[in-house]
Amino acid sequence: MVELALPKNSVYGPGKIWPKPAHATKLTEFRIYRWNPDDGRNPQIDTFFVDREDCGPMVLDALLYIKNKIDPTLTLRRSCREGICGSCAMNIDGQNTLACTKAIDDVNAPVKIFPLPHMPVVKDLVPDLTHFYAQHASIEPWLKTETPAPEKEWLQSPVDRAKLDGLYECILCACCSTSCPSYWWNGDRYLGPSALLQAYRWLIDSRDEGTGERLDDLEDPFRLYRCHTIMNCARACPKGLNPAKAIAEIKNLMVARQA
Repeated sequence: MVELALPKNSVYGPGKIWPKPAHATKLTEFRIYRWNPDDGRNPQIDTFFVDREDCGPMVLDALLYIKNKIDPTLTLRRSCREGICGSCAMNIDGQNTLACTKAIDDVNAPVKIFPLPHMPVVKDLVPDLTHFYAQHASIEPWLKTETPAPEKEWLQSPVDRAKLDGLYECILCACCSTSCPSYWWNGDRYLGPSALLQAYRWLIDSRDEGTGERLDDLEDPFRLYRCHTIMNCARACPKGLNPAKAIAEIKNLMVARQA
């Protein structure tokens, strides 16, 4: 039997329980993963109490309430607050999602918040996405053409344009890839759901002329074929996309060109 053990410095324990806001009548408890690379201590789970009458409805509102009014050292990423930039992706109540679009009332109390799984942690709720972004860059996410560019723009028929729906909307939040067991185990070589969804977006684009080169680049036992259709990616995507379907379509393109 194989026995797996976490490194001692990765095991988290109980942290600080912060005081409840004075005179608050409606409180929600939040348990948040904390880790500071500079203090030499193991991660811990701090407990906060948020006054719901002084806070917006979303989990991100609660995190900003905590940062602004309780503990300014809490570290997280956020930007658009509209579910567009993907910055505030984290694991909330066991599910990878966006804090800005996740309503507090839709989460079981106490609300448990961790950084995205599998990724190295920079601090608190901020994962290191360097490798994730490098994988996205590796699929060369731009049009490849040899035909001279037209004077105005590359035209597409409505049918060809519709093929991009469900692909171009990816916001690179990494919720899907960090939900994938195959990516957990083979993330160094397997591109993961997000990068492969983007790869298919360019493969299926009628304006792109680099199909053969793109497929050659993906023809690898690990880069593409570690997908086992577990479907965690589709369940996790906050934009409702289906990376598993895109990966299956890439595999079909591989088979079709060998026929």
